[in-house]
Amino acid sequence: MGTQMKKNIVLLPGDGIGPDVTKAGAAVLRECAHEFGHQFNFYERLIGGAAIDATGTPLPNETLSACREADAVFLGAVGGPKWDALPVGKRPESGLLGLRKGLGLYVNVRPVKVLEPLSGISPLRPERLGDLDLEIVRELAGGIYFGERGSTTENGVERAWDTESYSTAEIECIATFAYGRAENRMRRICSVDKANVLTSSQLWRRTVTGMNAVYPSVRLEHMYVDNAAMQLTLRPTQFDVLLTTNMFGDILSDAAAALVGSIGLVPSASFGTSAPLFEPIHGSAPNLAGTDSANPIGAILSATMMLRDGFGLSLEAEWVEQSLNRVLSGGYRTPDISEQGARTVGGSAFTEMLREEMQRTLEHAERYGWGV
Repeated sequence: MGTQMKKNIVLLPGDGIGPDVTKAGAAVLRECAHEFGHQFNFYERLIGGAAIDATGTPLPNETLSACREADAVFLGAVGGPKWDALPVGKRPESGLLGLRKGLGLYVNVRPVKVLEPLSGISPLRPERLGDLDLEIVRELAGGIYFGERGSTTENGVERAWDTESYSTAEIECIATFAYGRAENRMRRICSVDKANVLTSSQLWRRTVTGMNAVYPSVRLEHMYVDNAAMQLTLRPTQFDVLLTTNMFGDILSDAAAALVGSIGLVPSASFGTSAPLFEPIHGSAPNLAGTDSANPIGAILSATMMLRDGFGLSLEAEWVEQSLNRVLSGGYRTPDISEQGARTVGGSAFTEMLREEMQRTLEHAERYGWGV
């Protein structure tokens, strides 16, 4: 069934429901390797709160070294109230920021696509939701999350600041990636900024506009971030690829996830100069840890992004996605996406049903061909 591959994958389960959803994503990857003759070697490492408890740091050197040597990294989630009292820079989330910097990850891609069996759980009316299928391309290595910050106290008044800063080179790098994604989709980019009040956004807009001459087949428009947030709710199907900054992308991608009914349904991939990173966009949801109620779909779709975008294994990714749609069409749901009349199951049971459906889908494809 094509070229056999050997890949080394680092698993970073992290905190809260991270271990549960990572297990589901890894199960799907193992199934693909077994059935298609690939060799996927998995190596588990610590990150986030789990790493703090074991080593005193959210990103041990051993973890970063293993990730740099890997072909891909699969992350669960980090964080939780247990570590909230720690200072900024020492919390679990610092491990994630350090990982992004250590791997040279400069772009995050978050597809937001309605799964047809789940269209009924969207808060939008069907005529507004339509066939929602967009991508948010978020700059990941700069902006306010990595800019100069500090605090001071004068005359008993405390002041703190975080700096939004971008260079032309940083903007060109992320825009090149977004234009490339758009060329392989509907050839439309909406660049989101706040150029009416932010100097950094004015540079962002000028740079993205100038690059459009290199990609004449892509239609470019600009939108202020507040309007973009509103338009995502009013008419989300107008968007194809949204290109934006680190902070704006963080906010808009979570807002867009609500359109499909649950943040647990949305995957993501981050690319840069080292191994790509794949992760669901949801948080660690510590209140769900140990209850087997976490939705594994975001992690499962992150695994299909690894297959398709990381390894070039489109057929394997399609196999998983077709099987997932059939499980959902059968009415099976995790608690967060349960509907009236649905068959509500735990995350582990849902994953096992998916594996069983993958086998049925494979048998069907061997008889009749893919896409039937």
